Amino acid sequence: MYLEVSDVKKSYGEGGSYIQVLKGVSLQVKQGDMCVIQGTSGSGKSTLLNCIGGLDTIESGSIKVDGTEIAGMKADELSDYRRDYLGFIFQFYNLVPNLTVRENIQVCEYLTDQPLNMDELLEILGLTEHQNKFPAQLSGGQKQRVAIVRSLAMNPDVILFDEPTSALDPEMVGEVLDLMKSLADEGMTMVIVTHEMGFAKEVATNVIFIDEGKILESGEPKEFFGNPKNPRLKEFLSKVLA
Repeated sequence: MYLEVSDVKKSYGEGGSYIQVLKGVSLQVKQGDMCVIQGTSGSGKSTLLNCIGGLDTIESGSIKVDGTEIAGMKADELSDYRRDYLGFIFQFYNLVPNLTVRENIQVCEYLTDQPLNMDELLEILGLTEHQNKFPAQLSGGQKQRVAIVRSLAMNPDVILFDEPTSALDPEMVGEVLDLMKSLADEGMTMVIVTHEMGFAKEVATNVIFIDEGKILESGEPKEFFGNPKNPRLKEFLSKVLA
């Protein structure tokens, strides 16, 4: 198994402000699979993604990527892990405002020994004519595509998406989802937190439902959406698919 998360627990705060966000989460993702994580706000979705990405430390459990255990890594080891294995697409782009599109991508391109061809990526994603613009001159969809190219340029083994369409105008959602479908067709391993039900149904290899820090159900999209078993998942789907 390429990505293995075993009995991961994570909490924040102390005393009266203590809250356990992840309560023994376990999941497995094969290389080249697309795993979609769904759940209500505050269920632990983004925290789980941050733990896999080494942005948050875990209290107990295990996270392995390609057999490498990341739990307990020191800061410099985590930096190497993120550089060598991961692309991370955040919800709000995190582009450097005083760098051009090309320069934003080059920042990540310089971090790897085997970057993908930036000019090809810019062409594929329709950004060639925008490469000398600054982020403030771009639309929401264009900014998201720049963020995706920036991560792809590092030639990552795994890409983590945190609500990649949440900050987009409705007309921009389609183009970003089309891009993610093409990445899935190329066999890239992806873990995606998204509220887009259509995308999860059409493209995901497997779908996970997390609620109050626990994974309550998972499965292939047809079974997950067509025959949900957990009462909480049934309630969740009845609301979002209504």
